[in-house]
Amino acid sequence: MTLPDLPSDLPQAEPKAIDEKLQLELHYLADGAGLKGHPSGDERCSNCLYYLEPAKPLSYCWHMKLRILVGDGWWCRWWQARDD
Repeated sequence: MTLPDLPSDLPQAEPKAIDEKLQLELHYLADGAGLKGHPSGDERCSNCLYYLEPAKPLSYCWHMKLRILVGDGWWCRWWQARDD
């Protein structure tokens, strides 16, 4: 499958100051969480209390200090076992 060519007269998207600020905030948040793209032993996002939809490979983490979309095999320092 190939993507269609975009019209050449479309303006090029340039980052704005707010984009850079938000990117830095997300970087500090993820770094502080110790967010990793791989599990820590048996601890992974898919079996964490804060992973919204455990049956899906990509879901929302609703921990109050993170609140971002994460993969099921990821891990962070706030991992907490599910009670179910």
